[in-house]
Amino acid sequence: MRISVSLGLWQDRPPTEVVQTARLADAGSFAELWIGEMATYDVFALATAVAAATQRIPLVLGPLPVTVRDPMMIAMGVASVASLTGRLASVALGTSSPLVVERWHGRSRARAAKALQESATAVKALLAGEKPHLDGEVVSTSGFRLRTPAPGGDLTIAAFGPASVRVAARHAERMVLNLVGPATAADLVALVEKEAAVAGRPRPRVALWAPAALDPGEAAWAQLRAGLVGYLAAPGYAEMFEREGFGELVALARSGAHPREILGKVGTNVPAAVGLVGDRATLAAKAADYQAAGIDELVVVPSSTVDDEGGARTLAAMSEISDQFSVATSG
Repeated sequence: MRISVSLGLWQDRPPTEVVQTARLADAGSFAELWIGEMATYDVFALATAVAAATQRIPLVLGPLPVTVRDPMMIAMGVASVASLTGRLASVALGTSSPLVVERWHGRSRARAAKALQESATAVKALLAGEKPHLDGEVVSTSGFRLRTPAPGGDLTIAAFGPASVRVAARHAERMVLNLVGPATAADLVALVEKEAAVAGRPRPRVALWAPAALDPGEAAWAQLRAGLVGYLAAPGYAEMFEREGFGELVALARSGAHPREILGKVGTNVPAAVGLVGDRATLAAKAADYQAAGIDELVVVPSSTVDDEGGARTLAAMSEISDQFSVATSG
């Protein structure tokens, strides 16, 4: 198992702090740097800035919501980053949440799984330098080919339930999970392996995003707890939290309760169940649990607070743990 880093994009921290986190990831023993998109920077602009501030780390952009960005926009953005920075860049696709898609962007999230499948087909072809013709039920593109060098790279699909796992099994080189414990991760690894066998393909590698904090203080616990509130009722994520044993929290979030009320019910046991939180031995043991569950790549999302700016202490510990996994694998 290799270990990578994702920028946290924490809403309670200065937006530019993510560049500091990127530099720390670049200096550590990490395989890739994942750059998503929430309420601050455009993902392609941030990726270009990160590449200018770092030396070598490959970039994964996304997961990008396929009901907001069309295949041409996605392919052109990834190719622009790769061409302008000279950095290896690949893309992850997902369906995002009703909040982002329907409320922020005013787009329909109907038939999101079909949109994911059709977008995967088109984006993969575009990034390979092809000129696809797709007249899908939800997504279409015709006549466009990249004018910049085709970046290639692996296609990653963010999976939340059976439909998206099926898309990953049929179209992706990598599937990424988010906010699940080792037992649920093992179930989803088994499911994608089964679906890939049905499709006659090798199982895609499985990555997992996990919030991380070394020796968290009050600020880190507060940040981690608050960061989960918006996911509890979101399609796909809600089912994951139910599988982790937090059905009452999910029911409360789905009831339309105010976020403050929901946050008051989110204990430290919730981020601890779906992340790497505690002392160094706890972080290493949880990483080993994920490896035993079949996870091929652990993507840590470091907490960033006044006590650990940019996630420096957490990333230093995870870099040492990454080295240990590399030595064990080599041995």
